[in-house]
Amino acid sequence: MDFSLSDEQQMIRDMCREFAEEEIKPHAEEMDRSGEFPYEIVHKMADLGLLGLPFPEEYGGADADFLSYCLALEEIGRGDASVGITMEAHTSLGSMPFYLFGSEEQKQHYLLPLARGEQLWAFGLTEPNAGSDSAGTETRAVKTDGVWHINGAKTFITNAGTDMTGGVTITAVTGKQSDGHKEITNFIVPKGTPGYMIGNPYHKMGWRASDTRPLSFEDCQVPDENRLGSQGDGFRQFMSILDAGRIAIAALSVGLAQACLDESLAYSRERHQFGRPITSFQAIQFKLADMATEIELARNMYYKAAWLHMEQRPYTREASMAKLFASETAKRCADQAVQIHGGYGFMDEYPVSRYWRNVKVHEIGEGTSEVQRILIYKNL
Repeated sequence: MDFSLSDEQQMIRDMCREFAEEEIKPHAEEMDRSGEFPYEIVHKMADLGLLGLPFPEEYGGADADFLSYCLALEEIGRGDASVGITMEAHTSLGSMPFYLFGSEEQKQHYLLPLARGEQLWAFGLTEPNAGSDSAGTETRAVKTDGVWHINGAKTFITNAGTDMTGGVTITAVTGKQSDGHKEITNFIVPKGTPGYMIGNPYHKMGWRASDTRPLSFEDCQVPDENRLGSQGDGFRQFMSILDAGRIAIAALSVGLAQACLDESLAYSRERHQFGRPITSFQAIQFKLADMATEIELARNMYYKAAWLHMEQRPYTREASMAKLFASETAKRCADQAVQIHGGYGFMDEYPVSRYWRNVKVHEIGEGTSEVQRILIYKNL
């Protein structure tokens, strides 16, 4: 059993760590305060090939393996969670469906500019009445004379309304299966399609510099060539996408947890009480030791899940375990980071305040902790 990273994996990790330190962290506080989308940072990430890491060179990607992609997400998320989720949602949710399920024509038309970072893309699954119950999709698509008429709404959709956004891929009910369950199909809806309306950005507790919006569709018409894969294949497609996406969210969570430890360790060495640095007190040492231990376990868990994915072995259970443990580890680390900082941790000029606000959604996005526990149990 070999836990060492390859030279290429180390290179990608180190490059992203340096980029996060030099290009992301110095702007993170202001991005959080203003809520403005970080276009300049995203363009620089595109120039480095980070928005197309796991895709083959023939489709504009960097041809990196899946673990390299997760390593990159950890480091970018360590710099700022908003930038991290922008990268993750674009790659795992926006671009990956084209690579896995798109026709060659769709890959050439859509995936190439996405992998190059010339555009961003969104994936519309969640609805006002279909969150954890993802099969409860209510958006409908009816085919008439070769054209699909889409009506419905999506909510909490990342990257849907930026100036770089090219469009969204959405789930819609297209009929009933033989067993009575909804037949769900995925459709490509380019930005600017008549009947496709992009709502105003949400005011969020965390991830403030990421773009998150509601979407609505009123007799939105797309040709049959905008169907992704076969009719009725949408549920299988998005379940596959979410499995891999959960490993990516685990990596993001580890990055945020590591940032909490970094700040706590630095602060505890500088902060003096009772005539000595607080890091000399056993109570603080135990908090730091527990944080470091849980982070290492969470990191190893997403490494294993990513490795299983690359080996084309079953990994649904491990992906859920990684996402569950890493997100809850990040929450515990953020809580302890604020505690170590004391009153200063409650102030927004200290990064741990931002980390504490950002971390909660890691337990919600791409499947809540409760959903992960259900999936783990089903796979025992």
